[in-house]
Amino acid sequence: MPDFTGHSLDARARRLLRTLIAQYLADGEPVGSRTLARSSGLEVSPATIRNIMADLEEAGLVASPHTSAGRVPTPRGLRLFVDSLIELQPLPEEEMARLKRELPPPPATVRDLLGNASSLLSAVTHFAGVVTLPRQADFPLRHIDFVPLGEARVLVILVFSDNQVQNRIVQLPHAADARELEQAANYINMHLAGLRLDDIRAHLLRELREAGSELNRLLANAMELAAASFAPQGQGEDVLVSGQTNLMAYAELADLERLRELFEAFQKKNELLQLMDVCAKAPGVRLFIGEESGFAALDGCSVVTASYGAQGRLLGAIGVIGPTRMAYERVIPVVQATAGLLSDALNRAATAQ
Repeated sequence: MPDFTGHSLDARARRLLRTLIAQYLADGEPVGSRTLARSSGLEVSPATIRNIMADLEEAGLVASPHTSAGRVPTPRGLRLFVDSLIELQPLPEEEMARLKRELPPPPATVRDLLGNASSLLSAVTHFAGVVTLPRQADFPLRHIDFVPLGEARVLVILVFSDNQVQNRIVQLPHAADARELEQAANYINMHLAGLRLDDIRAHLLRELREAGSELNRLLANAMELAAASFAPQGQGEDVLVSGQTNLMAYAELADLERLRELFEAFQKKNELLQLMDVCAKAPGVRLFIGEESGFAALDGCSVVTASYGAQGRLLGAIGVIGPTRMAYERVIPVVQATAGLLSDALNRAATAQ
């Protein structure tokens, strides 16, 4: 079996494969040799085209549906096309201006901003938009308050830099009075506001080792509260999905059983979150075609994502889920640009704090 890559294909095979895929992505129909001969502009005989297509089929890059003599690209062919046969261009200025115009300014919370970005991406591409929410602990702490509840329980009120407020009830080894709680909160707010929870814990531990006796006592109280208040509360990650019903418009996804599996995956979110988490850990664009995602519910779909972040930290990923028959040369730059605009908005929000 021939083992073609984008670079090992000769010029004619590359041109024919590129023409076939472009034609298929445009209309969704199998492409015949006559259409290829007419559209590719190659001065070769139909027999030569058939021979080349037979080699491409043997290599697993194209396939012949049973109902047609024409051919369609396989996921492997689409992967080769995306990796080496298309030339991605930056988003045109007018489209970038549209994204900037339609992405609302930072609302009350980062969650709202991320939801808006996912909805915008869905509206622009007509696919399902997806975005992962960062862990709340990834955002700096703005303010903390401790409220005694009795029986050694304390209500911890955490206000983060993204305006999210999180309440936690913690159980201490022994009761703490209101004055001790106020002293601990004042110390953290004065010296440690602006740091992330993990950094605050590390800072308190370090100072506790170095401090003198009186400060040591205060720090011991603060550290005891911090250990309980800032302990990991699970990953706290989630994924928002927008425009799922857009996928019902695509014939290749219109099978009811197929849609049921896909919508169940959107509802349960576990597998989708795992996939998006992989995308969020590496900068740049990630693309999964068909079974490459590793999740059966997404077979027949392509997932295009790009990571976003703020202040030099990766926080999550945003992208789209659609049929494998999508205009990759347009969708990839749109996803990449939206992730960049989202990062810019988060950086501006962080700077304004």
